[in-house]
Amino acid sequence: MSLLVISSLLLAACAPAAPAPAPAAAPAEATEAAPAEEAAAEATEAPAEEAAAPSGDVIVATPGQAVKMVLMPKFLGILVFDQANQGAQEAHAELGNTDELQFLGPTPENSVAGQIEIVTNATTQGVQAIMISNNAGDQIAPAAQAARDAGMTVVTWDSPIPSAEGEQLFVAQVDFAETGTVMADMARSILGEDGGKFAVLSASPDAANQNAWIASLQETLTDPAYANLELLDIVYGNDQSEDSYNQALALIDKYPDMELIMAPTSVGIVAAAKAMQDEGLCDTVKVSGLGLPAEMVEYTLNGCAPEFALWSF
Repeated sequence: MSLLVISSLLLAACAPAAPAPAPAAAPAEATEAAPAEEAAAEATEAPAEEAAAPSGDVIVATPGQAVKMVLMPKFLGILVFDQANQGAQEAHAELGNTDELQFLGPTPENSVAGQIEIVTNATTQGVQAIMISNNAGDQIAPAAQAARDAGMTVVTWDSPIPSAEGEQLFVAQVDFAETGTVMADMARSILGEDGGKFAVLSASPDAANQNAWIASLQETLTDPAYANLELLDIVYGNDQSEDSYNQALALIDKYPDMELIMAPTSVGIVAAAKAMQDEGLCDTVKVSGLGLPAEMVEYTLNGCAPEFALWSF
């Protein structure tokens, strides 16, 4: 996905500013980079596909261009974003970009305001292109639009701007609708033929990708094939380990008949699995969702999280 985004920026940064995308464009219809793959005990990662330009043509960058770039995660300290940065730096070198690629992100406690500040500062610091994994909902849109008005190329990846205001391109790492179906299928697989009750432990309420995946999950659950699954609640751990851990414990206190926690966040799924392990509840409350194999292997082997999914960052 990183090579794809960098290629898009190198092409766009040297081209005239494109018209703003229509606000009505849904995230699920955005450029698709990779399908979600269901992961069982050994959670295999799916390679990203090349994305097509709006015309349907594959974006091809001209190597050797000098474009000053910023890659911005939702916030620092999450392994998947470190992996994305590693891929971006490799793509930066492969494309022969002779200018710098900075990896800048806010702290978890200041994610929304921090992201807006980074975009605003980049506008006045000679940055030509910025890649945003948005954690600020539409609150970041004015800053993104101001950056575009100043001549900067603005691309979102992982999580878009919900209104699409200010972004020229969103690179979707996975089909959002498919992700909801994968989560519903994993819930049905874990809970068995009789189904059961489960809750969702998400990241931030402003994370557009999380919200889209959960909306897709809810839509999938309206299918009669999933009638024996009951979604009890949606809670938020803000992609922080301690908050997510505490939210998982609060769920089991609130819903004693809950049998599964579905966490579509690599931070939340680890925290929930650890909470169930610490409480000795892995036999009665399973954990699933989206997680990194390296972080989940312990909980898969001990039965706390028998199935989960993710793609390659």
